Amino acid sequence: MKKNTRNNILIASSYSIILIAGMFLGIKFIKDQGFGVKKSTQLAENSDEKLNEILHIINGNYVDDINTDSLQNLPIDSVLHQLDPHSVYLPPTDAQDMTDNLEGNFEGVGIEYYMLNDTMMVTGVVKDGPAYQAGIKLGDKILSIDTAIVSGRNLPKDQLTGRFKGKSGTGVSVVLLHPGASQSNRIMVTRGKVNISSIDAAYMINNETGYVRISKFGANTDNDFAAAANNLKAKGMKKLILDLRDNGGGYFTAATGLADQFLGENKLIVYTQGKHEPRTDYFSTGTGSFQNGKLAVLINENTASASEIVAGAIQDLGRGIIVGRRSFGKGLVQEQFAFGDGSALNLTIARYYTPSGRSIQKSYKKGYDAYKHELDERMMDGELTGDRTSFQDSIEKTEGVIQHNRKAKPVGGIQPDVFVKLDTTGYNKFYTGLVNKKVLSDYVFNVLTNRYSASFVEQNINIFTINDNDFKDFIGFLQRKNITIDRFQLYNSKNVILNDLKALLCRYYLGDVGYYKAVNQNDNAVRQALLNLQ
Repeated sequence: MKKNTRNNILIASSYSIILIAGMFLGIKFIKDQGFGVKKSTQLAENSDEKLNEILHIINGNYVDDINTDSLQNLPIDSVLHQLDPHSVYLPPTDAQDMTDNLEGNFEGVGIEYYMLNDTMMVTGVVKDGPAYQAGIKLGDKILSIDTAIVSGRNLPKDQLTGRFKGKSGTGVSVVLLHPGASQSNRIMVTRGKVNISSIDAAYMINNETGYVRISKFGANTDNDFAAAANNLKAKGMKKLILDLRDNGGGYFTAATGLADQFLGENKLIVYTQGKHEPRTDYFSTGTGSFQNGKLAVLINENTASASEIVAGAIQDLGRGIIVGRRSFGKGLVQEQFAFGDGSALNLTIARYYTPSGRSIQKSYKKGYDAYKHELDERMMDGELTGDRTSFQDSIEKTEGVIQHNRKAKPVGGIQPDVFVKLDTTGYNKFYTGLVNKKVLSDYVFNVLTNRYSASFVEQNINIFTINDNDFKDFIGFLQRKNITIDRFQLYNSKNVILNDLKALLCRYYLGDVGYYKAVNQNDNAVRQALLNLQ
């Protein structure tokens, strides 16, 4: 999965948390594909005939002309490689994970865990979910699940993932140790539906500005947003920062539904068109929950697909400002064709266009991909510092996407109104190694959770910092783990590390809202959005 920001790497690598309801795999896949679904059709399944059926579907539905005769006798994956990067074949498990993730409900117990010192530690409990109702709490150590001992054995992830998943109504026996308790106890958890909001965080960033973070477009995103917006308006919200960074997409209708929340009646949001799909226009209804207040939308290089539909509509219609970096550039729409064995074909059937007629689909020529991959790799390795912007500029100039005249219909993503340079200060190989080895999370769960209480963090989140004594102890923690310390790179990354430690601590006690409250205090894009909303 391409992750082009420090926050992405921090969340993905240092958490190493698995959402037992099945969220992790679903979210990973959706962000890889930038997928959007229009509808689903059930097809008969026969393994010998599947390839022929796929070729028939391509012939009758693909967005462009394609000579399927040249694709005969190729493996399914090879056939799809001749099309575009977003037409994919999904095995049954991946297809179900994607559906579960976008629908926002899962069958399981509703917890997150982290393997701390070979012990399964509960780091999140979905409110009112099965685990919550059974009495599982934050910080509990899970020793066994049913008959399997899961702590103290250094088990690989594939022997842990899915042990809590199962059909609603079935039970799972758990032996756990509460924090501070001397003896473990066994409880029975009855699996059930776990409902997950598609809103990652919603809070008031100041007296009149709300902040809403959305990482995917699921079936209920527009309704979830409306509920969050109404709650924030009751707290005085007159302006809004909508954070769509790292949002890889989701349901097409969810994107139009969210854009509708900001627009007056009868405004063109987007239109789609393909070889077999006539032009279809999508208009606003004028019933949205935030039609009038000032609006800033945050985007970056991982903002894709459905999230680009929203950003493009807001920009073209002059409804708000777009802040950040050029978006991914995925202007294709997929339809899902399901087979009887649970597998599915996600096939590109149309392109979408912003209200002004822009197609933002980037080129998927190999030359550009290799060039972009080099940029990704250099940034992931922490090699980019001062030359990062010039390197990005050279890519954009090569691709020809820097356009100041929107009527010119540029391709390759949404260009922000306010560009925010990627800050790589302190982002070096030593820091990246700490994140990948989960050292930051280990220190938070081993040390800081015993040093800072939940009530302290909640009451002082806007003012407290991880101090120099904590940092000295962190260095000692590294030494006890026998990690070779590069002093120059360590101190170069000091501020980044301290900010990350605070964010992880806040997430542990306060969930995703706490995490974003912490990281947004030092976020340049958020700062620029606030300045431009004045």
